[in-house]
Amino acid sequence: MQAHKHSHPEGLAHDLSTLLQRRQALAWLGAGATVLLGACGGTEDEESSSSSSSGTSCSAIPQETAGPYPGDGTNAGAGGSTANALTQSGIVRSVITSSFNGASATAAGIALTLRLQLVNTANSCASLAGFAVYLWHCDALGRYSMYSPAIAGENYLRGVQVSDTAGDVTFTTIFPGCYDGRWPHIHFEVFSSLSAATGGNNDIRTSQLALPKAACSAVYADSRYTGSAANLAGTSLSGDNVFGDGSSLQLASVTGSNNAGYVATLQLGVAA
Repeated sequence: MQAHKHSHPEGLAHDLSTLLQRRQALAWLGAGATVLLGACGGTEDEESSSSSSSGTSCSAIPQETAGPYPGDGTNAGAGGSTANALTQSGIVRSVITSSFNGASATAAGIALTLRLQLVNTANSCASLAGFAVYLWHCDALGRYSMYSPAIAGENYLRGVQVSDTAGDVTFTTIFPGCYDGRWPHIHFEVFSSLSAATGGNNDIRTSQLALPKAACSAVYADSRYTGSAANLAGTSLSGDNVFGDGSSLQLASVTGSNNAGYVATLQLGVAA
């Protein structure tokens, strides 16, 4: 498919200015807060890079489908028109639980902080600063904003962040539900810069992260996650149509509890 060009309205300049002002506040509190997954090993068909002098090696996060609900300008939403959250003022944000740009609903669920670190698989796993990550996922009932009929007019659980000098981005969201036929997951696209993050055809990597079963089972005991426990029981990570061919580079590390909320961490290897 030939890439389509999109441009941000005035909202991008405003969002970028705000982002730069908040950069220090979004930095991680210390290197000890980062849990790096997928930093070692890999199979023959995984892109990888290594440094003989440092011994550092990492593998690229697998390329995956964006699925039917990306909201990135590559398909139509519930109303039939192109669904593109990336061109809406306010998309650059770290807290993604509420809708923005005129929509007002807030997604209910158990708190989840998602911490991702971007590293360059083509340069001895060096941190990737200034790259944009667009992240989206379903709500507690398995619905996607901009697409599911009941929330087609909302755009919550979608947001963009730009990696800092350590390659880190952080999102505050809710733990996603589990819908029939899929393992609990979160979608994301990586762009070379914020200015490139105007449509899904501009991304340099599309992938998904998986959430561990123990955390999912605990979360889905909460009454707001209607149907998720039964859906989880009917699927498996190894049988999932995305993660079934191997999930070691995509399975996030999760700590926390239903009362305190959860923190998920994952390293994203990208050849840049």
